[in-house]
Amino acid sequence: MNTSGNNNDIKATPNDEQFETVKLNTWQSIKQFLRELFDIRADTDRDATIEAVKKDISFKGHTAWILIFSIFVASIGLNVSSTAVVIGAMLISPLMGPIVGVGLSVAINDVDTLKRSLINLGVMVILSVLTAFLYFKLSPLTEETPELIARTYPTILDVLIAIFGGLGLIVAKTKSGTIASVIFGVAIATALMPPLCTVGYGLAIGNASYAGGALYLFSINAVFIALSTFIVSKILQFPLVRYANSKRRKRTSQIASLIAIAVMVPSVWLFIKLLEQQVFENKTKEFVNTVIKYDGVEVVKFTQDYKTKNIDVYLIGRPVPQNKINEWLTKLEKTEKLEDTRLRIYQGADQSGEMAARLSGEIKAGILEDLYVKNEQIIQNKDEQIRFLENELALLKIQNIPFKQLSEEIKINYENIETFSFSNKITTNFKTTDTVPVINVRWKKNVSSKERKAELKKIEAWLKFKMKFDTLQVSEYP
Repeated sequence: MNTSGNNNDIKATPNDEQFETVKLNTWQSIKQFLRELFDIRADTDRDATIEAVKKDISFKGHTAWILIFSIFVASIGLNVSSTAVVIGAMLISPLMGPIVGVGLSVAINDVDTLKRSLINLGVMVILSVLTAFLYFKLSPLTEETPELIARTYPTILDVLIAIFGGLGLIVAKTKSGTIASVIFGVAIATALMPPLCTVGYGLAIGNASYAGGALYLFSINAVFIALSTFIVSKILQFPLVRYANSKRRKRTSQIASLIAIAVMVPSVWLFIKLLEQQVFENKTKEFVNTVIKYDGVEVVKFTQDYKTKNIDVYLIGRPVPQNKINEWLTKLEKTEKLEDTRLRIYQGADQSGEMAARLSGEIKAGILEDLYVKNEQIIQNKDEQIRFLENELALLKIQNIPFKQLSEEIKINYENIETFSFSNKITTNFKTTDTVPVINVRWKKNVSSKERKAELKKIEAWLKFKMKFDTLQVSEYP
């Protein structure tokens, strides 16, 4: 028996080889498609982009006036809390030029362009803040609006807008054969114009906290826009500026690298901190909405402080037992990102006075305002329902009047009446509308005036009693 023909090795069949070939070709086609879809290097005009960026840096003549007018429009939009007006101002704003110039000049080691960009950036900031300051100083409307308050401190969303807005603008500018439209500056203007206007507002009303917070927001956004430009310029390998003096070239390169590191490291740290704060606030809201629940108890308000890691929850209703509060504390310790957070519960039924002491200032005013508005709405709704029902009841009474029976009875009881009629009179004081039943009688000619008046009073009293009317008007034909 021949055992040498042991077939342990499986040879690849032609079908297997064809499948591998098809799979390899498919993968190569996908890679080629993705490369063509996302690759922007081949269609990038580096020299034209550098010239376009340098051209937009200067703030002189027309550009300065356009900036002033756009700041006025944006300030008006913030003043009346109109997002549409603010967006309209962004469409004509030339704010992005110097900031993009800073990012590009650092990327290509162009010290002269960097100096020019920084000088024009300073001019832009001063001109914008001065324009907004004059508007808010002269404007009779100085009320804090949601649009203004939203620009007094940076959030992670502001940073993301600056990053992706800057990336979108510089990528658009690098496309060969085109010049990025001013529309591409809208995203950047979103991050720059409102904060500068808010700085002017804060100075105009003497609120240093608003002015400082808005300036901080503007600075962060400007840094991230410049950083986006720097990163894209490096990825696309923009040509470095060459200097005849080798020492100067080396020193310039070192300065540019130092500036890039000085900007990138704090920016990354700031981005992480803002992201952590946003996550903390979102987790806090989710915890309070899902965990802080008890029958007969309502969360009136809650506050959170990222720096102190405190969550203050204000309850109203039945007293919550301590074992339930301990259960909430245990769940808080097991909640991701909230492990080190301190939960403090303040209950409306607490007789120690601590609740009253804590519910002060803005919190107390907010609660009272909410309760007042809700109660007023409830009262108004009930008053409207009462008025409606009264009107409907009056209509029903009038519609169900047995006119034939009344006319026969009045003919029997008052033989001096010649004609008897009934009608509805609708009256209004422009606040409420009422329908009044009206009875008109015509007397025979031989009835005296004194007798007519006495009979009319009797008729009115009789009809009110018989028909259960609250109001009734009885008169006679002339």
